[in-house]
Order: sequence, then C-alpha cells, then structure tokens
Amino acid sequence: MSDARNRFSHESLQDAKAIKTLLTALAKGFSKGEMTLGDEDDELVLKTAGLMTVRIKGEREDGQCEVNLRIRWSDPSEPSPQKGKPRIES
Repeated sequence: MSDARNRFSHESLQDAKAIKTLLTALAKGFSKGEMTLGDEDDELVLKTAGLMTVRIKGEREDGQCEVNLRIRWSDPSEPSPQKGKPRIES
C-alpha cells in the first residue's frame, strides 16, 4: 500500500527462494542507482545515493527468528538543505 506515491509497504508469506530473488533485485537496484518497489496495487521509484546508512538487526526469541535490514539515504533528486557555518560562543 502506498501513501501519495511517497511510501510503499508490502507484507506476505514467501519461501526462502522468493526472498532471495527480492534481495537480489534490491542489490541490482543499488548497483543501477534506481529501484522500483511495487505490487499489484502500488509502485514507488527510489533513486539511490553515494553514501547510505545501513542497520542490520537479528533476533531469536520464543521460537521466532527475525532479521531487520534498514538502509537510509538522502534523495539525490531533492535539493539538500544548506546549513550555515557552525558557530561557537563562549
């Protein structure tokens, strides 16, 4: 489901082979500099950047396993907010 073409979210039950295919497609998108996330309802195109923040977390609790992968970057097509010079007063 998307929100004004700025968000995309999808959750479904998949086997390991399908998840590998999705991760491979993400890797190709990062290499290419652009990726399209979509399903039968929505689509979101993201352009990648040079430097990105990555966070990987894993957890095993009460018989359930979870891996979270979060990658964050500034949209290269959006102008970066210009910050003034730092100032220190003492």
